[in-house]
Amino acid sequence: MDFALILFVLSLFTGVLWVADRWVWARQRPQGATRPLILEYTAGFFPVIAIVFLIRSFLFEPFNIPSGSMIPTLRIGDLILVKKYSYGVRLPVVDTLVFPTGLPKRGDVAVFRYPKDNSVDYIKRIIGLPGDRIRYIDKRLTVNDQPITKTPQGSFVDADSAKVASQFGEQLGEHRYSTLNDEGGPGIYLIESFPFRENCRRLMGGLECLVPEGHYFAVGDNRDNSADSRFWGFVPEANLVGEAVLVWFNFGEVFSGHFSRLGWID
Repeated sequence: MDFALILFVLSLFTGVLWVADRWVWARQRPQGATRPLILEYTAGFFPVIAIVFLIRSFLFEPFNIPSGSMIPTLRIGDLILVKKYSYGVRLPVVDTLVFPTGLPKRGDVAVFRYPKDNSVDYIKRIIGLPGDRIRYIDKRLTVNDQPITKTPQGSFVDADSAKVASQFGEQLGEHRYSTLNDEGGPGIYLIESFPFRENCRRLMGGLECLVPEGHYFAVGDNRDNSADSRFWGFVPEANLVGEAVLVWFNFGEVFSGHFSRLGWID
């Protein structure tokens, strides 16, 4: 269901009734007569619907995290805010870029439309910019021949699955964050066909990719439990939705008295 399209249609429909009531029907009503109930529940809601539509389209959009691919940074059930204007102002519904405001930086947590199905939104961490050479070998990340240091942070226990993984600290650009690796885990990458597949090659224990212009390489922080660019390829710039900036609620954690994870996303 395209919620942006639904909001647009509702805004248009209630807006037409609001204008007609304000400039035509209101003048035809007897002095002191109230607005008909049907208009109260249509034209009367236009300002609220329009404001929600504009905020959601151009400023911030709420998202729910449905999977564990970004654990430990984001957990299942997290409600987050995505800054829509981080990577350009786009027309709602048609997603046409009308005003560039910036591009992803290494380490950003970004929401984008899944390249193989634009109706599905994905959230991953951007680790490769256009022109970057990415290597992921034996669960170690290298960007442009610079190894990214993995600092051991002990074990992580997933409260939902009771699964134990090794936790590591990483830094890309200004972003400091944690990642997870399982013992063993997947070692076969690039199993799907995708545009610019020739920019990638399998290596012993991993892969190497040269990120093409206008594209990005994105992976989950839960490195062995994430379907990402290591499997289905690059993220086109046109698919970018915005930057995830805030965890504002998680029903399960808040109702159990845990508030520490609410806050800015790094």
